Amino acid sequence: QVQLVESGGGLVQAGGSLRLSCAASERTFRSSGMGWFRQAPGKEREFVACISRSGLYTLYSDSVTGRFTTSRDNAKNTVYLQMDSLSPADTAVYYCAASSANLRRGPSEYDYWGQGTQVTVSS
Repeated sequence: QVQLVESGGGLVQAGGSLRLSCAASERTFRSSGMGWFRQAPGKEREFVACISRSGLYTLYSDSVTGRFTTSRDNAKNTVYLQMDSLSPADTAVYYCAASSANLRRGPSEYDYWGQGTQVTVSS
């Protein structure tokens, strides 16, 4: 029932930054733990980050820890992924997703997915 709309993807030079946004159209957003995943060509979907319903707790994959930050604004029904110090290895389609649980790493544990947004990092 919840619909996720992503924005903020694009082309950026290595070392640069992007901020992705994912807005939910339903009030049920507040009841959902939110996650970020990415998928590069020939690779399986990879966990990136997640945030609890309250926004007080977050988890990150080892590959992005220290560079990426996720946050949420429950008043706006929006979750963010701030990506700093980007490298070509970060090039992928990025997805936001909603789960009825908190702080989950597995794609199968998420019920709703955004359309995906392309992030391309040039060398």
